[in-house]
Amino acid sequence: MNRKIPKSLAALACALALSPVAAAQDYRAETVVDGLENPWSIAFLPDGRMLVTEHPGRLRVVEDGQLIDAPVEGLPPIFHSGQAGLFEVLPSRDFADTGVLYLSFAHGTEDANHTRIVRAVFDGRRLTDVTPIFTTHPAKSGDAHGGGRMMKLPDGTLLLTLGDGFFFREESQKLDSHMGTIVRINTDGSVPADNPFVGRDGVLPEIYSYGHRHVQGLALDGDRLYAHEHGPRGGDEINLVEPGRNYGWPVITYGRDYSRALISPFTEREGMEQPLLQWTPSIAPAGLALYEADLFPQWRGSLLVAALAEKSLRRVEMVDGMPGRQEVLMEESGERMRDVRVGPDGAVYLATDEKKGRVIRLVPASE
Repeated sequence: MNRKIPKSLAALACALALSPVAAAQDYRAETVVDGLENPWSIAFLPDGRMLVTEHPGRLRVVEDGQLIDAPVEGLPPIFHSGQAGLFEVLPSRDFADTGVLYLSFAHGTEDANHTRIVRAVFDGRRLTDVTPIFTTHPAKSGDAHGGGRMMKLPDGTLLLTLGDGFFFREESQKLDSHMGTIVRINTDGSVPADNPFVGRDGVLPEIYSYGHRHVQGLALDGDRLYAHEHGPRGGDEINLVEPGRNYGWPVITYGRDYSRALISPFTEREGMEQPLLQWTPSIAPAGLALYEADLFPQWRGSLLVAALAEKSLRRVEMVDGMPGRQEVLMEESGERMRDVRVGPDGAVYLATDEKKGRVIRLVPASE
């Protein structure tokens, strides 16, 4: 596939991003559970239970609408500081038969840490057979920009999003570093034979795409893989991700540094991909989902973006793979939105990144 995004289309998407439409109140927000500490991700099990990760390093179970008091036992040691902590929980597709979960988290110390994935078996109370299957290279210092989102692709492989470590943004352009990349592995941690850089000397074979800043959202629409990433002061992006492509950070960017200093004079360069959409000022996108259910027929085909800084849920209409009209939802809550998921019931579930966080369920206002 070769879907080069013309700069004119990127500019149009930028203009649309700057003037979102205020959403009509066609939804109602309900609290599913509260009493969570900085919930980071939500997952649904086949039997109706929900799993929620808490960033400080706890895995929680919600059953019959109630938060089980005791956290799940048996988690591996987790480095929690700043943005580092427990990230995502992802049930395997055969969870009903195997009980297998995948967890992503920060591993190590302030001076030397990695993003790691473990495979484990969940019996309802605790994890057993906890086995590391992937650990990023090299180690980095600090507690920022570790990525952590996972996705299972239809071919059975596993994607993990990563950040540039904040202080190490030049690593995003290096193919001997996992920083600032999306990686693709098999579920045992081995490298898929058709990864784009397999067999190249000096290149980490897990790398699927590179030149990213801090990817924290993935969504799949047919054969289109979308990812969003944090810019610095502006320049948040939604990208169409294709294997082997370079997404430009920090050589090209629409954002400025936090000091307002210029990071790069370039917003485009040959061999580097343009975003489908960019947000300036930043909304801090943190979770991403494609809505394909029936409960909100008017939302079907839209990307849902959980936003931290904007304290909102953005709905981005997608037309033939390109972003169109946007709506800003949930501003009335005043809460940082960390994750968004479409539940088995077609409702939209949100995790709020607050010290006293909660899981929220959106249903039609008339329901």
